[in-house]
Amino acid sequence: MADVVRQHWSQVLMDPNINSWQVRTLGAIMRCRTSDMGGHIDACTNCGTVRISYNSCRNRHCPKCQGKEREQWIQAREEELLPVPYFHVVFTLPNELNQLAMHKPKEVYDALFEASWNTIKTFGYDPKHLGAQTGMISILHTWGQQLMLHPHVHCIVPGGGITIIDKWKYAKTKGKFLFPVEAMSKVFRAKYVQILKSKIPDLDKNLIDSLFKKNWVVYAKSPFENTHSVIEYLGRYTHKIAISNHRIKNINESCVTFSFKDYRSEGTKKEMTLDAMEFIRRFALHILPKGFTRIRHYGILSSTSKQVCKELIVKQIPKAKLLPKLIELPNVYNPLICPHCKTETMIQIEILPKRGPPINYQFPHKIILQSN
Repeated sequence: MADVVRQHWSQVLMDPNINSWQVRTLGAIMRCRTSDMGGHIDACTNCGTVRISYNSCRNRHCPKCQGKEREQWIQAREEELLPVPYFHVVFTLPNELNQLAMHKPKEVYDALFEASWNTIKTFGYDPKHLGAQTGMISILHTWGQQLMLHPHVHCIVPGGGITIIDKWKYAKTKGKFLFPVEAMSKVFRAKYVQILKSKIPDLDKNLIDSLFKKNWVVYAKSPFENTHSVIEYLGRYTHKIAISNHRIKNINESCVTFSFKDYRSEGTKKEMTLDAMEFIRRFALHILPKGFTRIRHYGILSSTSKQVCKELIVKQIPKAKLLPKLIELPNVYNPLICPHCKTETMIQIEILPKRGPPINYQFPHKIILQSN
């Protein structure tokens, strides 16, 4: 992705469809792990190996920077998940809202989070379905496989809740499904439009009418087999970005070719070639507003409730055991280990300003380039 942006940077700066925040993000991706970011020089006191490390941009939209962040986030969630069944629910916005999402993304996406949680909460409190307080972990994705706008939230919902007398209560469906999706779709649509109108008072009436004429999509998958399956799922979705580097198959002066799954053809893998600037513009559609939170926790899975709920459940359900950790950080980078002699003998000898090492710097014969 950095190569694509770098080749067309002058055009990016002039493109009226790419705003200043998107330009700033694309610039960070372009400069990630290069001398433009600055860095430091380390040397091994044992064998004399010298290593240059350039800094990462740490931008959440950068394809290079999400792996380590994802693993650390998963480990934290692994300790917090309640030892109960979980369901996967997806709330999707209709295409009619895409234009509005391009101009007012914060309002459109905030409303999506609020409406989806209010829908789950409403069905949870309803004694016909559960009659208890439930919770949710919600993750925003804004893209489809071809990088067009496709806003939706992936939600992890426990198959039960805590009653008003602090008792764990399972959903009444005996684990087959959470709540009826057709009923949820209608409630979700009504709640979303109501919330969006409160955020955008001058919302076009024709748009509102078109939203109520269309059936909205709420998709509920079968429950996860166990807590570990939930963790594996979270690992795939939490820090995912619009397109990863391995999907970009070819770059030339004018075009970019990338792979995608065609779900209309049973997930068949295909390739698409776009004009380079069109590719960048599509990627920029999925750069979230500054400070926007794309992973949110609600109800009994919120930061203030999850530990108390976990203790209640473990006491009340004899078979509810806290599972041992399965996910460990693979190949965790230790900056103290020398890449040549494999001993913890690396020390920092110089900090590099942006633009890299000084021109007159005299390097020893052993030099290893390393990105942070």
